[in-house]
Amino acid sequence: MNIAIIPARGGSKRIPRKNIKEFHGKPMIAYSIEAALKSNCFDKVIVSTDDAEIADTAIQYGAEVPFMRPANIADDYATTLDVIKHAVEYTELQEWGVENVCCIYATAPFLIPEFIQRGFVELTSNNIDYAFSATSFPFPIQRALKLNGAQCVEMFQPEHLNTRSQDLEEAYHDAGQFYWGTKTAFLQRKAFFSPQSKAILLPRKRVQDIDTQEDWELAEALYKALS
Repeated sequence: MNIAIIPARGGSKRIPRKNIKEFHGKPMIAYSIEAALKSNCFDKVIVSTDDAEIADTAIQYGAEVPFMRPANIADDYATTLDVIKHAVEYTELQEWGVENVCCIYATAPFLIPEFIQRGFVELTSNNIDYAFSATSFPFPIQRALKLNGAQCVEMFQPEHLNTRSQDLEEAYHDAGQFYWGTKTAFLQRKAFFSPQSKAILLPRKRVQDIDTQEDWELAEALYKALS
Protein backbone atom coordinates (compact mmCIF):
# COMPACT_ATOMS: atom_id res chain seq x y z
CA MET A 1 0.00 0.00 0.00
CA ASN A 2 1.11 3.54 -0.79
CA ILE A 3 -0.26 6.46 1.21
CA ALA A 4 -0.04 10.24 1.08
CA ILE A 5 0.14 12.15 4.35
CA ILE A 6 -0.60 15.88 4.31
CA PRO A 7 0.47 17.68 7.51
CA ALA A 8 -1.89 20.59 8.26
CA ARG A 9 -1.94 21.97 11.77
CA GLY A 10 -4.30 24.74 12.79
CA GLY A 11 -1.83 27.09 14.47
CA SER A 12 -0.25 28.99 11.58
CA LYS A 13 0.83 32.37 12.94
CA ARG A 14 2.34 34.43 10.12
CA ILE A 15 -0.63 33.70 7.83
CA PRO A 16 -3.58 32.82 10.10
CA ARG A 17 -5.53 29.70 9.01
CA LYS A 18 -3.13 29.39 6.07
CA ASN A 19 -3.93 25.77 5.28
CA ILE A 20 -7.59 26.48 4.58
CA LYS A 21 -7.36 30.14 3.56
CA GLU A 22 -9.02 30.71 0.16
CA PHE A 23 -6.55 30.71 -2.71
CA HIS A 24 -8.02 31.40 -6.16
CA GLY A 25 -11.42 30.10 -5.16
CA LYS A 26 -10.48 27.04 -3.07
CA PRO A 27 -8.99 26.35 0.35
CA MET A 28 -5.22 26.10 0.01
CA ILE A 29 -5.13 22.47 1.16
CA ALA A 30 -7.52 21.46 -1.63
CA TYR A 31 -4.76 21.80 -4.23
CA SER A 32 -2.54 19.26 -2.47
CA ILE A 33 -5.40 16.82 -1.92
CA GLU A 34 -6.53 17.05 -5.54
CA ALA A 35 -3.00 16.59 -6.93
CA ALA A 36 -2.54 13.51 -4.73
CA LEU A 37 -5.84 11.98 -5.80
CA LYS A 38 -5.28 12.70 -9.51
CA SER A 39 -1.83 11.11 -9.43
CA ASN A 40 -3.42 7.67 -8.87
CA CYS A 41 -0.38 6.74 -6.78
CA PHE A 42 -2.15 6.28 -3.46
CA ASP A 43 -4.46 3.83 -1.77
CA LYS A 44 -5.22 6.49 0.84
CA VAL A 45 -4.73 10.26 1.05
CA ILE A 46 -4.60 11.21 4.73
CA VAL A 47 -4.52 14.62 6.39
CA SER A 48 -2.79 14.85 9.77
CA THR A 49 -4.31 17.76 11.68
CA ASP A 50 -5.21 18.91 15.16
CA ASP A 51 -7.96 21.21 13.87
CA ALA A 52 -11.62 20.21 13.34
CA GLU A 53 -12.26 22.78 10.61
CA ILE A 54 -9.21 21.64 8.64
CA ALA A 55 -10.37 18.04 9.07
CA ASP A 56 -13.84 18.86 7.72
CA THR A 57 -12.35 20.72 4.75
CA ALA A 58 -9.97 17.85 3.97
CA ILE A 59 -12.81 15.33 3.97
CA GLN A 60 -14.88 17.63 1.75
CA TYR A 61 -12.15 17.51 -0.90
CA GLY A 62 -11.69 13.75 -0.79
CA ALA A 63 -9.02 13.07 1.85
CA GLU A 64 -9.34 10.91 4.93
CA VAL A 65 -8.79 12.01 8.52
CA PRO A 66 -8.61 8.73 10.46
CA PHE A 67 -7.09 10.35 13.57
CA MET A 68 -6.57 13.77 15.12
CA ARG A 69 -2.96 14.78 15.66
CA PRO A 70 -1.96 14.94 19.34
CA ALA A 71 -1.00 18.31 20.82
CA ASN A 72 2.62 17.35 21.48
CA ILE A 73 3.33 17.23 17.72
CA ALA A 74 1.07 20.14 16.76
CA ASP A 75 3.11 23.01 18.17
CA ASP A 76 5.76 25.28 16.65
CA TYR A 77 8.54 22.83 17.52
CA ALA A 78 7.19 19.67 15.91
CA THR A 79 9.09 18.62 12.80
CA THR A 80 7.75 17.12 9.59
CA LEU A 81 9.46 13.84 10.49
CA ASP A 82 7.70 13.85 13.88
CA VAL A 83 4.33 14.18 12.17
CA ILE A 84 4.96 11.59 9.47
CA LYS A 85 6.42 9.08 11.93
CA HIS A 86 3.31 9.43 14.10
CA ALA A 87 1.03 8.84 11.10
CA VAL A 88 3.02 5.83 9.89
CA GLU A 89 2.96 4.34 13.38
CA TYR A 90 -0.83 4.71 13.31
CA THR A 91 -0.97 2.74 10.04
CA GLU A 92 1.17 0.03 11.63
CA LEU A 93 -1.34 -0.33 14.46
CA GLN A 94 -4.13 -0.61 11.88
CA GLU A 95 -2.13 -3.24 9.95
CA TRP A 96 -2.64 -1.51 6.60
CA GLY A 97 0.52 -2.97 5.11
CA VAL A 98 2.00 0.37 4.07
CA GLU A 99 5.21 0.18 2.02
CA ASN A 100 5.76 3.70 0.70
CA VAL A 101 4.70 7.09 2.04
CA CYS A 102 4.55 10.51 0.41
CA CYS A 103 4.50 13.59 2.62
CA ILE A 104 2.79 16.40 0.69
CA TYR A 105 2.72 19.87 2.14
CA ALA A 106 -0.67 21.55 2.48
CA THR A 107 0.60 24.78 0.90
CA ALA A 108 1.63 23.51 -2.54
CA PRO A 109 -0.82 24.97 -5.08
CA PHE A 110 1.68 24.52 -7.94
CA LEU A 111 2.06 20.78 -7.40
CA ILE A 112 0.81 18.66 -10.30
CA PRO A 113 0.19 14.89 -10.44
CA GLU A 114 3.06 14.33 -12.90
CA PHE A 115 5.66 15.39 -10.33
CA ILE A 116 4.22 13.00 -7.72
CA GLN A 117 4.27 10.17 -10.26
CA ARG A 118 7.90 10.89 -11.15
CA GLY A 119 8.85 10.76 -7.50
CA PHE A 120 7.19 7.38 -7.08
CA VAL A 121 9.04 5.95 -10.09
CA GLU A 122 12.39 7.19 -8.76
CA LEU A 123 11.74 5.80 -5.27
CA THR A 124 10.65 2.37 -6.44
CA SER A 125 13.20 2.01 -9.25
CA ASN A 126 16.25 2.76 -7.13
CA ASN A 127 17.58 1.51 -3.81
CA ILE A 128 17.03 4.85 -2.04
CA ASP A 129 15.27 6.22 1.02
CA TYR A 130 13.59 9.30 -0.45
CA ALA A 131 12.66 11.13 -3.65
CA PHE A 132 11.66 14.75 -3.10
CA SER A 133 10.84 17.92 -5.03
CA ALA A 134 13.65 20.38 -5.71
CA THR A 135 14.47 23.24 -8.03
CA SER A 136 17.51 25.25 -9.07
CA PHE A 137 18.62 28.54 -7.52
CA PRO A 138 18.10 31.42 -9.99
CA PHE A 139 21.56 32.87 -9.23
CA PRO A 140 24.92 31.23 -8.37
CA ILE A 141 25.02 30.66 -4.61
CA GLN A 142 28.81 30.98 -4.68
CA ARG A 143 28.37 34.71 -5.28
CA ALA A 144 25.86 35.25 -2.47
CA LEU A 145 26.25 38.32 -0.24
CA LYS A 146 25.75 38.96 3.46
CA LEU A 147 25.68 42.04 5.66
CA ASN A 148 28.17 42.22 8.52
CA GLY A 149 27.62 43.84 11.93
CA ALA A 150 28.12 47.29 10.42
CA GLN A 151 25.56 46.49 7.72
CA CYS A 152 28.30 46.50 5.08
CA VAL A 153 28.51 43.95 2.31
CA GLU A 154 30.65 40.82 2.40
CA MET A 155 30.70 37.75 0.14
CA PHE A 156 30.06 34.33 1.60
CA GLN A 157 32.72 32.97 -0.77
CA PRO A 158 35.05 35.89 -1.67
CA GLU A 159 37.27 33.54 -3.65
CA HIS A 160 34.60 33.69 -6.37
CA LEU A 161 34.58 37.48 -6.65
CA ASN A 162 35.84 37.33 -10.23
CA THR A 163 34.59 33.87 -11.23
CA ARG A 164 32.25 33.91 -14.20
CA SER A 165 28.72 32.74 -13.39
CA GLN A 166 28.83 30.14 -16.18
CA ASP A 167 31.90 28.56 -14.59
CA LEU A 168 30.19 27.92 -11.24
CA GLU A 169 28.46 24.68 -10.34
CA GLU A 170 24.65 24.90 -10.37
CA ALA A 171 22.96 24.55 -6.99
CA TYR A 172 19.51 23.34 -6.00
CA HIS A 173 17.15 23.69 -3.05
CA ASP A 174 14.20 21.84 -1.57
CA ALA A 175 11.00 22.92 -3.33
CA GLY A 176 8.86 22.16 -0.27
CA GLN A 177 6.13 20.24 -2.09
CA PHE A 178 6.50 16.49 -1.59
CA TYR A 179 8.76 13.85 -0.07
CA TRP A 180 8.35 10.25 -1.16
CA GLY A 181 9.99 7.76 1.19
CA THR A 182 9.94 4.17 2.25
CA LYS A 183 8.04 3.36 5.40
CA THR A 184 11.29 2.30 7.04
CA ALA A 185 13.04 5.59 6.21
CA PHE A 186 10.27 7.62 7.86
CA LEU A 187 10.07 5.35 10.92
CA GLN A 188 13.83 5.58 11.38
CA ARG A 189 13.69 9.35 10.86
CA LYS A 190 16.39 9.24 8.20
CA ALA A 191 17.51 12.60 6.82
CA PHE A 192 15.84 13.78 3.60
CA PHE A 193 19.00 15.29 2.16
CA SER A 194 21.60 12.56 1.76
CA PRO A 195 23.22 10.40 -0.93
CA GLN A 196 20.31 8.00 -0.38
CA SER A 197 17.86 10.53 -1.85
CA LYS A 198 16.93 11.58 -5.39
CA ALA A 199 15.78 15.07 -6.36
CA ILE A 200 12.79 15.46 -8.66
CA LEU A 201 13.59 18.72 -10.42
CA LEU A 202 10.72 21.16 -10.90
CA PRO A 203 10.77 24.28 -13.07
CA ARG A 204 11.30 27.39 -10.93
CA LYS A 205 8.03 28.90 -12.17
CA ARG A 206 6.17 26.13 -10.31
CA VAL A 207 7.84 26.72 -6.95
CA GLN A 208 6.91 29.37 -4.39
CA ASP A 209 7.47 29.17 -0.66
CA ILE A 210 4.41 30.50 1.21
CA ASP A 211 5.33 31.62 4.72
CA THR A 212 4.56 35.35 4.75
CA GLN A 213 1.85 37.62 3.37
CA GLU A 214 4.27 38.74 0.66
CA ASP A 215 4.85 35.09 -0.29
CA TRP A 216 1.08 34.59 -0.48
CA GLU A 217 0.62 37.56 -2.80
CA LEU A 218 3.48 36.40 -5.03
CA ALA A 219 1.96 32.92 -5.19
CA GLU A 220 -1.45 34.32 -6.16
CA ALA A 221 0.11 36.41 -8.93
CA LEU A 222 2.19 33.49 -10.21
CA TYR A 223 -0.77 31.12 -10.16
CA LYS A 224 -2.85 33.60 -12.15
CA ALA A 225 -0.04 34.00 -14.68
CA LEU A 226 0.22 30.23 -15.15
CA SER A 227 -3.54 29.68 -15.44
